[in-house]
Amino acid sequence: MATELLRIEDITAGVNDKTLLEHIDLTIRTGEIHVLMGPNGAGKSTLGNVIMGHPSYKVDHGSIYFLDKDITELATDKRAKMGLFLSFQNPEEVPGIGLENFLRTAKGAVKGEEENVFIFNLALKKLMKTLAMDHEYADRNLNVGFSGGEKKKSEILQMLALDPKLAILDETDSGLDVDAVRIVSKGIETFHNDSNALLIITHNTKILESITPDYVHILVKGHLVANGDASLIRTIEKQGYAPFIEAEEKLA
Repeated sequence: MATELLRIEDITAGVNDKTLLEHIDLTIRTGEIHVLMGPNGAGKSTLGNVIMGHPSYKVDHGSIYFLDKDITELATDKRAKMGLFLSFQNPEEVPGIGLENFLRTAKGAVKGEEENVFIFNLALKKLMKTLAMDHEYADRNLNVGFSGGEKKKSEILQMLALDPKLAILDETDSGLDVDAVRIVSKGIETFHNDSNALLIITHNTKILESITPDYVHILVKGHLVANGDASLIRTIEKQGYAPFIEAEEKLA
């Protein structure tokens, strides 16, 4: 039986006194793949950051529950230890920290115990092979000198290594060519099982050609204007976001 992982109740949030999300409700259970779509500037990345507890974003109303615990005021690192993961739309370069060391340290922090170097490296090599990543990247500084596609693969590698309960992928397909999208999709398929869940944030349908979501949510100007199944994706492919923008204007 599916277990509720995330429950967002009537969240209104923003940054610098500017409201970016209004009255958002969303529930994600184990085994599910959710897709959050919408035009640029809709608030999609904001929602991901609010779920993860980014300190720049303030929740003005509502609550966020993860594994039945109210995490609305919980620090980001504690959310990560509970099993939340957020990939970045534009991954940062971190000079002086090797990819392998970063992942091993992060894994140990999440588990609460130090990782065995040998065992971790064997597992990491296997995961990197899944993503068609040369193992030499493990010794390179985190994302430094990586191409856009390599940075996105690095984010998926982090997801696979940390094995969270809920992974939020923010525009993972942005800027990727067809082959890179296929590899990233394979990584997502490798990760997903009946014990975890995914929230994929995107504004186009490229990555969804090989992933079938259980639920699709459309966000426009900070409002969830539609919730449904994969048929919503076909509506967007045929008509764009115009029908949903009109729906939001009626709400405003």
